[in-house]
Amino acid sequence: MERVMSELAWYFSHKISLELHIVLYGITREVFYKVPEKAIIHEPSFRFRNSLRMIYSLRTLLYLRSSVKSISPSAILSFGEYWNSFVLIALLRLKYPIFISDRCQPDKHLGIVHNFLRRILYPAATGFIAQTEKARDIYFNKFLNNNIRVIGNPIRTIQLISSIQKENIILTVGRLISTKHHDRLIKVFLNIEDTGWKLVIVGYDHLKQNNSEILRKIIAENCAEERVILEGKQADVESYYLKSRIFAFMSSSEGFPNVIGEAMSAGLPVVAYDCSAGPSEMIRDSRNGFLVPLYNDGLFKEKLQLLMENEELRNNLGSQAKKDISRFSIESVGEQFIKFMKIET
Repeated sequence: MERVMSELAWYFSHKISLELHIVLYGITREVFYKVPEKAIIHEPSFRFRNSLRMIYSLRTLLYLRSSVKSISPSAILSFGEYWNSFVLIALLRLKYPIFISDRCQPDKHLGIVHNFLRRILYPAATGFIAQTEKARDIYFNKFLNNNIRVIGNPIRTIQLISSIQKENIILTVGRLISTKHHDRLIKVFLNIEDTGWKLVIVGYDHLKQNNSEILRKIIAENCAEERVILEGKQADVESYYLKSRIFAFMSSSEGFPNVIGEAMSAGLPVVAYDCSAGPSEMIRDSRNGFLVPLYNDGLFKEKLQLLMENEELRNNLGSQAKKDISRFSIESVGEQFIKFMKIET
């Protein structure tokens, strides 16, 4: 979510007539992804104290409202299924156009309170950006908003570098959370007898789940320390794409998985679970990768093994993947945002 917002910020910053403001109001207010110098950053003067959550939530809400009023923007863009409701409450009855987008699995249950808030607040938004066609249908049927536009995520172009040599690596990238099913992927991989390949997992513990310990235990029990590598959090993920030959993705809950698009941009064939939204927007089964029904690990293994054994198939699918994913370039996606939000440039 943050990466997509930063990509859009860079694209908007190149429009000479636009003045770009970014309002930070979260608990940590960390800027992890680089944003353009042209962007004017706003953040509260106070630290958020979780021990006084209600009081500081109200302070943050008032800060957000006053900041937007001082900026007087032509349009507002908000991301996040929890944050959007906060923004809509903060800006209630102000006349600025507000465009919102959930970035999670579209049929995800957010709990009674957040589902209620979305139901009463989302119709007030000027427009809603869905990441996939399936998401649009779900949100439209829930009557969350009538002005819905499907705009996928911008996928950065990854240029092949001749000095980086390919290795027999199956790569997966993603936070070490239960819905990514890294444990299942390890077990599938270790059931393939070909020992000339490695499974490399790039990602870090999140949501206090401490899954890295679970994965290390599976690896140790199978004496697979040389075959399965946990790389942790990496700033330079691009080099991993470039030295790998296959990308595997077993996530069961997605909005629009950027890592699939990045792997395709790097010319990798992808094997992925066909979860409710996301992978099928990018992968065309047997054309540029393989879509596998959720939890059909036997078929997932077959597709992985097929790619491991067939270099020509890997190359053909990977080459097609790189061509197909170009429709999600930042230029194309950025212009779709500008047109939908009716921003004059």
